[in-house]
Amino acid sequence: MKILSFLILSCFLIGCKPEKSSQTIVSAEQLRIDSINAQRRKWNDSIAIRNQQNIFKDESGSHRLTFSSDGVAPFSGNIKFEKTYRDTYSVSGNAAAGRNKVSVNGEIIKVSERHLNFDGEIRQKINGKTFVRNKKTTFLNEGTGNFYRLQNKVNSDGFIDYIDIYFK
Repeated sequence: MKILSFLILSCFLIGCKPEKSSQTIVSAEQLRIDSINAQRRKWNDSIAIRNQQNIFKDESGSHRLTFSSDGVAPFSGNIKFEKTYRDTYSVSGNAAAGRNKVSVNGEIIKVSERHLNFDGEIRQKINGKTFVRNKKTTFLNEGTGNFYRLQNKVNSDGFIDYIDIYFK
């Protein structure tokens, strides 16, 4: 009986050899997929870097902001441009003289060498009156100097205000 059980056990062990797994095939396929994914990551990273580069000149930094209007002596201050994306800047600044003050806060997108699209708030307090502009508007380089002038020039009293951003 011992011999019989020994033979059965031997047959069982010999007959139950583990099959070769397809693990080597899976790992080779996995290596190929990982290689493709690495190339895709490289490509996507290079596209992301190119999308961050400006099309136009980089305007980051501090610039001069001026205000002039009929009956008000011109005054100036500073406005700061911080790059947030390709040709897009977060801007904030003010100009003040005595009780008169102009502040600009928002976002500017440089859409051409002559146009800056502004979305935000321009708050001015001139001769005791407050006027707020919060519609999308444009600053335009009219070709008369190295500055961009706000195109929405007429205030709530019907007077023309010149708000300019000077670049160095």
